[in-house]
Amino acid sequence: MSLLERSRACERGRGPDGVSTVPSTADFRSEVERVLSAERMIALVTQDPVRARAEVKSACRQVFSELKWAQIEAEDRILLENSLLDQIFGFGLIEGYLSDSSVTEIMINGTDGLFYEREGMLFAAPIHYSDEADIRALIDRVLGPLGRRVDESSPLVDARLPQGYRVNVAMPPVALRGPLVTVRKFPERVMTLADMGERGSVDADLAEFLRKAVGAKKSIAVTGGTGSGKTTLLNALSCCISPRERIVTVEDSAELRFFNHPHVVGLEARPRNTEGTGLVTIRDLVANALRMRPDRIIVGECRGSEALDMLQAMNTGHEGSLTTLHANSPEDSISRLTMMVRFGIDLPVDVIESSIATALDLIVHVKRSSDGRRFVSDVAALTFDLSDRRCFVKRLYNRSSFSQTGTWSAGAAGAAGRRESECDSMKGESL
Repeated sequence: MSLLERSRACERGRGPDGVSTVPSTADFRSEVERVLSAERMIALVTQDPVRARAEVKSACRQVFSELKWAQIEAEDRILLENSLLDQIFGFGLIEGYLSDSSVTEIMINGTDGLFYEREGMLFAAPIHYSDEADIRALIDRVLGPLGRRVDESSPLVDARLPQGYRVNVAMPPVALRGPLVTVRKFPERVMTLADMGERGSVDADLAEFLRKAVGAKKSIAVTGGTGSGKTTLLNALSCCISPRERIVTVEDSAELRFFNHPHVVGLEARPRNTEGTGLVTIRDLVANALRMRPDRIIVGECRGSEALDMLQAMNTGHEGSLTTLHANSPEDSISRLTMMVRFGIDLPVDVIESSIATALDLIVHVKRSSDGRRFVSDVAALTFDLSDRRCFVKRLYNRSSFSQTGTWSAGAAGAAGRRESECDSMKGESL
């Protein structure tokens, strides 16, 4: 049943006073459990899911045959049955949003509300959880197969659904108004630079410039705020890598997707287990990736001391590496990287900035407009001034808003042209 049909069913099932005339899924489940006990249901789901679904449907039909359920309309019966099946075999109220390809994010704010994101805009769902126990059951269904747990002593956890969607859970006491669940979905197909061009996120000349830069093994950092489309652009840039190169990805939670590239291996960080051991950090993985004969190292996001290892990799023969980091502007990315490097080692700022300028060829900054549309706003090159001992950002391209056309900066258009020529020659040599 589609989200629209569920919404209409919810509205249809209300009396003149606005009170629902359709029994809740919890009440219906209690009736079904009179016919098929909860213990029997759990055992069947574990042993034979196909048979379990058939027996649950049979129990539903038996309940609907009783006289007190005769006044429930056929459409509402379907709604109740589907909601119960979603609870038992799927992910409850959010199952419909998980199957809706246009929905990119789902947010459960305890029992206060359920929200979802579509085309970069937030919407309140017509349904929400009325009992925290249902939210906790959903969390257990997500974490159970992964061997993860969340409780008062460990109230925060990141996990991943079978479809690859990222899940973040925050529980009381850190979550003040009940359990919070956020699901980040990813498209079934990878968005390329051409796709972004069709959406207006990237100008044609800029797309070609970025394509040549990746082909010429320029090391690139994609920067931007939360939800600005950093991972989407990183994945699009990754699609430009030659199929004859070996790619090693390093991520905190696997988000990057490669459906066409023949040689990609992925590494994913791991948190401590219940005994407090088994921690594998991004920094550990970056160091290990250097021993895996990579042509390209792609770090999903630099957040801490792994930035030092990433810069060292770029400066020691691993050109063409790609990464993302949170920053408000290309200039801000320098201070952010400097701070992250100092998490790992206490080096002078000018030494770190020199390493940054040497390692990174380009910074590509992305933004999200007020209407939810994402676009590349800046492309910048880095230079290190020996006299001032400072790293400076030289903007090559700027686009102030989604509705405006991007322009190459005064004096930088020629630099951009020189870099494109350099990209062409390097690409020819690599082939």
